[in-house]
Amino acid sequence: MNILLIHQNFPGQFRQIAQAWASSPGWNVLGIGRDTAPGLPGVKWLRYKPHREPGKEQHHYLRQMESAVLHGQAVARVLQKLKAQGYVPDVILAHPGWGETLYVRDVYPGTKLIHFCEWFYGTAGSDVGFDPEFPSSFDAQARLRTWNALHALNLEHCDVGISPTQWQRSRHPAIFQPKIQLAHEGIDTDLLQPDDGASLAVPGGTVLKAGDPVITYVARNLEPYRGFHSFMRALEKIQKAHPRCHAVVVGGDGISYGQRPADAPCWRERMLREVTLDLQRVHFLGKVPYHTFRKVLHVSAAHVYLTYPFVLSWSMLEAMASGCLVVGSRTAPVEEVLQHGVNGLLVDFFDAGAMADHVVEALEGGSFIKALRAQARADAKERYDFAQGERAYRALLAG
Repeated sequence: MNILLIHQNFPGQFRQIAQAWASSPGWNVLGIGRDTAPGLPGVKWLRYKPHREPGKEQHHYLRQMESAVLHGQAVARVLQKLKAQGYVPDVILAHPGWGETLYVRDVYPGTKLIHFCEWFYGTAGSDVGFDPEFPSSFDAQARLRTWNALHALNLEHCDVGISPTQWQRSRHPAIFQPKIQLAHEGIDTDLLQPDDGASLAVPGGTVLKAGDPVITYVARNLEPYRGFHSFMRALEKIQKAHPRCHAVVVGGDGISYGQRPADAPCWRERMLREVTLDLQRVHFLGKVPYHTFRKVLHVSAAHVYLTYPFVLSWSMLEAMASGCLVVGSRTAPVEEVLQHGVNGLLVDFFDAGAMADHVVEALEGGSFIKALRAQARADAKERYDFAQGERAYRALLAG
């Protein structure tokens, strides 16, 4: 079976699936990603590159759409070369969010096309306009409505879609939802396990150990979409209430979602200006390799995960699988997984005082907190294990 995986940042969400399928007898897996993608050892992949950037004079509502056309055109050229060499995929699994699959049907009209349906922008009750510190505008909403033209096209021309959470699926237009199946791609819950003997050396020489009062926070980039501003305001209160705790913060200073602060080069610097912290007890690690990320989770006594009503991060599920006590925001994507007092603690996204109280409660431990951590691990294993996700994806290939 010839399986083609397309992702702008290949392998992206398809990392484990690509590895598993590439090792399956009789399965030929080929990836396509942009020239800036990291690729995946052991899986053959091809690069594409748009031949130019969107025009500077393009209406700003249409810049992302023009970028999508350029991405789609570049991928189509790669596919045309493959087809001329005799390659025909049996199934194409793709993340179409940057326009990569716009013209796939024109090259391979008879090939089954499965789309990873991650997000549909601008719906009521979602990320836009959620945070009163960053109010939306008519202009921003109009731009998102125009950008959704791409996602509507993607939903129309795929054979089937797949969304990792019910919340993300629910954001898509109702007319298309019957076409979208629900299945999380899964995390490696065998690799991600509690380690009571773990330790983590942080810059400056401090060694933190499992069982110490350690607060952890993880995001790809430190920004409001993932509640970094709320976390920092809570951390100021936490340090006053618990003078021995340490905080380990993982994430870069770039922007994944939203905008940079107007008065600082990054949100980390912006929030450090606002709050007063004992910086000897706050350790900013930046972006770290995966083995270090796992150690961070192993030494965590309270893992804070906050998000706008947006895409759910793998990191929250990975924290649960590692037996962390997750203090999560009471927002729809988190509430789909985390139940207050059952497998974690929920708190209002903006309530720094309540967040601090819950974190201090977690740091103090006890039988109740221990039970929450054990249930978090069990739920992650039962609902989000990779083996389960891979079976669901494999069923899509044949369905």
